[in-house]
Amino acid sequence: MDRHITVPLKDEDARSLKSGDYVYLTGTIYTARDAAHKRMQEALERGEALPMDMTSNVIYYMGPSPARDGRPIGSAGPTTASRMDKYAPGLLDLGLKGMIGKGKRSQAVKDAIVRNGAVYFAAVGGAGALLSKSIISSEVIAYDDLGTEAIRRLTVKDFPVIVVIDAEGNDLYETAVKAYCRD
Repeated sequence: MDRHITVPLKDEDARSLKSGDYVYLTGTIYTARDAAHKRMQEALERGEALPMDMTSNVIYYMGPSPARDGRPIGSAGPTTASRMDKYAPGLLDLGLKGMIGKGKRSQAVKDAIVRNGAVYFAAVGGAGALLSKSIISSEVIAYDDLGTEAIRRLTVKDFPVIVVIDAEGNDLYETAVKAYCRD
């Protein structure tokens, strides 16, 4: 089913999404990869505030290439999500409502998704140039010294993703394989 959803994600929108849904996100999302997640974890351990409120937000695991003339961002393809698995449950418990990446997630992340009524989306790997066309603006908001791994606030319009793990814990990577297995 195709869905058009405004981000940040409302709780009812996140819970209504089902594994396998095609979704087009419009609004504000944030980028963060390994180094930024590590810094956020260290900030939390020191009792410091994070650079953005996690409540209802979506983090895209992406580090863009440099923007070409007239564009807000360069190629913007997803990074392997499992590299953020040690940080994701804590951020979900702080109110993070969605994550975008590629690849499977750990059981701890799946449990945190269900516990918090969140969702994990996949963006198509290898399609970064195409995905960048749905990004209207990009602004570094934290950790500028990390370069491509800095945290950015993106404004997106009809950003295409697929629900992989829904708020009930249904995992497209598991159900899709079963659909094609023969007994």
